[in-house]
Amino acid sequence: MEIAPKIVVDDHIHFGKPVIKGTRVPVDLILGKLAGGMTYQEVMKEYEIMHEDILAVLDYAAKTISTEEIKLVGGNA
Repeated sequence: MEIAPKIVVDDHIHFGKPVIKGTRVPVDLILGKLAGGMTYQEVMKEYEIMHEDILAVLDYAAKTISTEEIKLVGGNA
């Protein structure tokens, strides 16, 4: 099922976590590689994905985080 442009979930692929459509490449893996310092070009080459796939991953992550609710538990804020 497509949950965002170019991002899908399927119970039979990567335990139902979001992946890039047409691949088995998890969204969280791409985010982690970029956060770890890999360039777009390095990620594209290593995982055989397109520039548009990386942009779709970043867009999905941004939209997901923008709807996240943070609830502090105990302590001072």
